[in-house]
This record gives sequence, structure tokens and C-alpha cells, in this order.
Amino acid sequence: MSQDDKPFGEVLRERRIAKGYSLRKFAEMVGVSPTYLSQVEQDKVEKPPTAERVRRMAELLGANADEWSALAGRVPEDLPGIIKKQPTQLPELLREASGLSPDQLRRLTERIRRMKEKGEQ
Repeated sequence: MSQDDKPFGEVLRERRIAKGYSLRKFAEMVGVSPTYLSQVEQDKVEKPPTAERVRRMAELLGANADEWSALAGRVPEDLPGIIKKQPTQLPELLREASGLSPDQLRRLTERIRRMKEKGEQ
């Protein structure tokens, strides 16, 4: 079963245990109560942790913060500000990129990086 097939709480619990963190210690490191963390891991909360807390969890557990944000149903905190800077072009870009394969998206990202490095407009 892939990580995508599991709920956020289950993935979180598995990774936390694999890294050797107790529930209490990990909750303290993330800034939540052990009771809340237990509820998250059991998928018994209405709302997942904030995007910032999900990012912190991912960092502590050596996971990709963007992947974990998506798994938790959150949007990384920096994205709304980025989109607001170009409210027409960026949503259009995202819509056009929707449906591309992971390899196509990787190549597109690499192309964008090269454009930025060269200062292309």
C-alpha cells in the first residue's frame, strides 16, 4: 500500500514510531498536546493540523513537507501569497499544468529554474 492510500494520521503515526519518537515527545516538539496528536493519528479530528504544524512534523520526520501538506488536506502557507502576486497568470499556469505527468512537471520545473537563473522575462 502506498503512502497515498493511507490517511494522514496513519502515515504520521508510522513515521513517528519508525523514527523512535514517543507520542508525548513528538507532540511537545510540534507544539500540540499529546491528546490532540493521538486524535490526529487516529483520524478523529475534524480539521488537520495547521499547514505550519504539518510542515514541522514533516521536517522532524524527514518527509517532504509539500507531500505531507497535500496528504493532510492543507495548502503550504507560502502559496496564497505567491498566487496573490500574480492572480491571473499563476492560477492559469496551475490549470494548464494540471494533468501533466510527474516527469512532465519535473521538466517544466527545471525549465522554470533555468529561466529564472538566466533572468529571462
